[in-house]
Amino acid sequence: MSATVETPEAGAPPRHGEVVLRVRDLKKHFPVHKGVLSRVVGQVYAVDGVSFDIRRGEALCLVGESGCGKSTVAKTVMRLLDPTAGSIELNGTDITKLDQDALRAYRRQMQIVFQDPYSSLNPRLSAGRIVSEPLTNYGLASGAELERLVAGLFERVGLRADAMAKFPHEFSGGQRQRLGIARALALNPRLIVADEPVSALDVSVQAQVLNLMIDLQDEFDLAYLFVSHDLAVVEHIGHRIAVMYLGRIVELADNAGLFGEPLHPYTEALLAAAPIPEPGVRRDRIVLQGDVPSPMAPPPGCHFHTRCLYAEARCKAQSPPLLEVLPGHLVACHLRPVGGPFPPLVPAAPG
Repeated sequence: MSATVETPEAGAPPRHGEVVLRVRDLKKHFPVHKGVLSRVVGQVYAVDGVSFDIRRGEALCLVGESGCGKSTVAKTVMRLLDPTAGSIELNGTDITKLDQDALRAYRRQMQIVFQDPYSSLNPRLSAGRIVSEPLTNYGLASGAELERLVAGLFERVGLRADAMAKFPHEFSGGQRQRLGIARALALNPRLIVADEPVSALDVSVQAQVLNLMIDLQDEFDLAYLFVSHDLAVVEHIGHRIAVMYLGRIVELADNAGLFGEPLHPYTEALLAAAPIPEPGVRRDRIVLQGDVPSPMAPPPGCHFHTRCLYAEARCKAQSPPLLEVLPGHLVACHLRPVGGPFPPLVPAAPG
């Protein structure tokens, strides 16, 4: 007797609270070529075993230094880059195994907002044409109905409908990013990947765009994968935060847990480097030793041990797994046992 297995229709939204995106052991390695024959002489381990879930209505933020692999994760999740290994499940379907024709149906459910609000827009197309393109490509509307839908999207992101005839150069940076958000919303996606969407904007405009994204998430129950290096931005929009270092997630926790009790030494250093917006109030800085190792030759064991003040012998030999040491709080550190206790770490003796 055989059972019939029903697969979710491409484009069908998950039920409330369900996992929209499930990433498991994602890896993206770039080959390094050299010589006349273009031989492969090494690999850049840009993303080296990343796992996380995002539920409907949730914003998961990826944070870390430049070069840690955040944007590569975002582009690989979108299948703009093909993964080296691992799985990416969108609404229960592993999209890493789909060819371009099959993937087209699922692209309706995941859209991206890019970092640069100008270069991500076609300067030869009017703003209305840019926002209407996704609807036209999928044959969802035309004529007066298309114009009505686009006008509604403009108004929803805070732009006047009569701006549809303008071109990208006629908008400010914040308005251009609103265009990018409107384009991402056009197909009513379940997942939006935002790759540093406010880093190129003025601080006052950043707040407006972030608040718009929060309102849209509440209204449409969207799932966000939000990439940023700005901890203030992450604290404002993120429900959960994943801290990346050299291609791996070293800590993953909810907003209050990560900012209230960071457990990984790298997270502690990141938070200590962030300024406090109160006159006269200062943090105790944690000065990390050395530079970030090359992703072509990451150190053995814990990737962070070369800069960690607390590294022990086992840190240099054994790679710590990402474990749930507290409910909902995952850390990849030998010094943080499951269940605690978590006393302040003591710097290791030299040598």
